[in-house]
Amino acid sequence: MSTWSNALNFKKIALNTQDDLPALALVDLADWALVTLVGEDKKSYLHGQVTCDVVSLSTDASTLGSHCDAKGKMRTVFRLFHHNDGYGLLQRQSVMATQLPELKKYAVFSKVDIEQGNDILLGLTGAQANDVINRELGGEGHVRPFDGGTAVKIDEQRWLIAVNPSQAEVLANRLAEGAEISDSTLWDLYDIRNAIPRVDAATELEFIPQALNLQAVDGISFTKGCYTGQETVARAKYRGINKRAMYIVSGMATACPQAGDALERSVGENWRKGGTVIAGYQFADGQATALVCLPNDLEDNTQFRLADQEALWQKQPLPYSLEDNA
Repeated sequence: MSTWSNALNFKKIALNTQDDLPALALVDLADWALVTLVGEDKKSYLHGQVTCDVVSLSTDASTLGSHCDAKGKMRTVFRLFHHNDGYGLLQRQSVMATQLPELKKYAVFSKVDIEQGNDILLGLTGAQANDVINRELGGEGHVRPFDGGTAVKIDEQRWLIAVNPSQAEVLANRLAEGAEISDSTLWDLYDIRNAIPRVDAATELEFIPQALNLQAVDGISFTKGCYTGQETVARAKYRGINKRAMYIVSGMATACPQAGDALERSVGENWRKGGTVIAGYQFADGQATALVCLPNDLEDNTQFRLADQEALWQKQPLPYSLEDNA
């Protein structure tokens, strides 16, 4: 992982539950990492390893996807985009040590080099982010190469920027003008509100893609042909074997929920483990919100709580539909 010198003070922004998110914020994505693939076989090799359609991905678009083991359990969820002379996969830093060797396992038989990128990863968020990207980096489309890196539009209020370490400080200082400065917790909050799945070390090899709604965010192609774990993913769709989904839940918490934490559910007057935290964020006023993988057949009035805590939690609406997307 590359280090870089910067004078910006990246730290958690104190937000209360009802506060508007900053109109412009520069985010240090130190909890994230980039896998890079280059070489003439990069497209065909990656296409045979992951759930998304690599072959049809245009140069001005990105896609979510996952890399599974042979049983269909996810090693990672990533965002794939064209980067420099190949591909970039944005994923959680915590899975790199175990996932990257698995992705490289058969690369010796193909003309492809797969490595951890040394790019500095930044996020630009807020209602003003699009205007700043247009002004500072130019270009068109949702994936924009620039001198020294690539900018990727994540949603209407977020851009990912992967930039060469030698140019990171100058670019960061330009983007920071008029912006609040945040650590990656602000990115976590956006991911939770948009219900974007992720896999950390604590949840690696626990879930099939549909258990974290990957099909609902266009991270699975059911027409692309074989890839590692494809049989399980197809069975989950066509035979209805998936019994879990990812939901947004919120409530009071004594600390920020962490990936792998247990969420309990009420069963009569008793409590039992109901689900697993995927990502969490805690506001300054003690409220918290989290993505949690739960059984997908729970009653609407089911109550939840974090393990060993008394405060009751509630499910919140998802920003997309799970109907017909098993």
